[in-house]
Amino acid sequence: MQQAWITKGGPPDVFELRETSAPVPDAGEVLIDVEAIGVNFADLLMRRGVYAAAPDLPAVPGYEAAGTVRTVGDDVERLAKGDAVMALVSVGGYATQLAVPARQAWKRPEGMSAEEGAAWPVNYLTAFEAMVVMGSLRRPDELGGQPTRVLVHGAAGGVGTAAAQIGQIYDAELFGTASPWKHDFAREQGYDHLIDYRTDDFVEVVQNLTDGRGVDLVLDPIGGRHWKRSLDVLAPTGRLCVFGMADAVSGPLSALKMLFRTPWWRFTPPYLMTRSVGVFGYFLGATMPLADETRDWFEVLLRRYDEGALQPHIHETFPLA
Repeated sequence: MQQAWITKGGPPDVFELRETSAPVPDAGEVLIDVEAIGVNFADLLMRRGVYAAAPDLPAVPGYEAAGTVRTVGDDVERLAKGDAVMALVSVGGYATQLAVPARQAWKRPEGMSAEEGAAWPVNYLTAFEAMVVMGSLRRPDELGGQPTRVLVHGAAGGVGTAAAQIGQIYDAELFGTASPWKHDFAREQGYDHLIDYRTDDFVEVVQNLTDGRGVDLVLDPIGGRHWKRSLDVLAPTGRLCVFGMADAVSGPLSALKMLFRTPWWRFTPPYLMTRSVGVFGYFLGATMPLADETRDWFEVLLRRYDEGALQPHIHETFPLA
């Protein structure tokens, strides 16, 4: 089998394709012949050497994949040889074969391609857990008829696309920030209001659109001073979800600058209390051990896929080699 290794932090040419022996699934695991691998922002951060949750380099990136079950280990009941599956991987997904815990693999619905399956677990679980499980997104009929107002930064990205589709299921009013050439795509996914973050102050735009009230939930993967602005746009009882640090992508120096620029006092209980707002962090790796809950959440999402409400978008594909 083959694996794509990151030999050191840097540009794409730090990847090295290596041959190795195929893994043998332990009890409770399945061996998957990989047909497609998801490429996520975490992989980019790992390649740049600025992802704190990644293993030390050299290492194999990759957090989700799709393919066909080749063999199953002992004590595996839900999956069998030949099943078309998608899987969450703790790390190491850039490979032609993977041994993963069966609890982190799911049968792909009929009609879902391997490419779609590889674009599904990280993005849709992240959006669902951040918005519904932790963000308390509810339908208008549960909130006196008022829709939940949600602002998503990076509206045209993988999580942003999933968030728009999930938000529509809950009849949320969706605000998104994105580069202007991505607005048409983001609007097709369900955003009601798109903001060009390069030229417009999103706080001012949102306040104008909401008559000064603000939004009920913000998903912010940027970090640093951006978190302050996201806090500023929250309505009373609103919540800010921080789930990434895109400001750190340039390298270790950028990460240090981002941490230095973060207005930490805004995250203290006294300040949050005076605003009646909340802040929570989200990291998919921390919720993966919640096997039963994750399976339940995943099944909810798959039912919505079967109904046609959720559809992953494939921007581009690349060969592993």
